[in-house]
Amino acid sequence: MIHVVARMEIKPGCMEQFLKILLDNTPTVLAEKGCYRYESCLDTKEEDKDKYVTILESWESEEHLKAHLATPHMANFREAVKDLRVSSNVTVMAPVKR
Repeated sequence: MIHVVARMEIKPGCMEQFLKILLDNTPTVLAEKGCYRYESCLDTKEEDKDKYVTILESWESEEHLKAHLATPHMANFREAVKDLRVSSNVTVMAPVKR
């Protein structure tokens, strides 16, 4: 299993539009093979809650994540939100094995 933390800074005044696009896409992502979690979160600090969106993801494998990123709906998502984001940062992690 792998985990992804995708954090995006949203342009001022664009949060509502961004969230609509993101949440409309979420059921399609959750239906993908190998997707265990795809959860959108907002910061709890008052000054940041309209500025950042973080998506917490869990995938069965890196191959499932790569397949997800190559889907047409994710290409459409990236195109739809490209002018709504200031920046994005993605971190992919694997659990520590004993």
